[in-house]
Amino acid sequence: MRYVEVRPTKTSYEVYLHAVEDAGSESFLDLGEFPPLDPDDEAVEFGRLLGTAEDPLTALIAAEQRTGAERGRWVNENVVQDEYGDFVRAGRPSGASPDGRPWPVVPDAL
Repeated sequence: MRYVEVRPTKTSYEVYLHAVEDAGSESFLDLGEFPPLDPDDEAVEFGRLLGTAEDPLTALIAAEQRTGAERGRWVNENVVQDEYGDFVRAGRPSGASPDGRPWPVVPDAL
């Protein structure tokens, strides 16, 4: 499973791509606790840095261009568990998200 994070730092905003094992259940939704997809690659265990930006909008644009993330689907950190829970309760649909919208197309660059 992959998800994108935009993280503020003192002087910029960093864009990270996280690739984790889909190890959740209805009672375990904390994506931050999921094991990395490749446990032998410590460099990406906490996310792969895709880039930095000086302001949040530029960081969102970079994330969208690099990962296929969609503007209308960004959520706050504390909401992502709820979104994942909806995905799990819907039976982990492969063709579309629980709200019926198709999954984003991920660029080949990743």
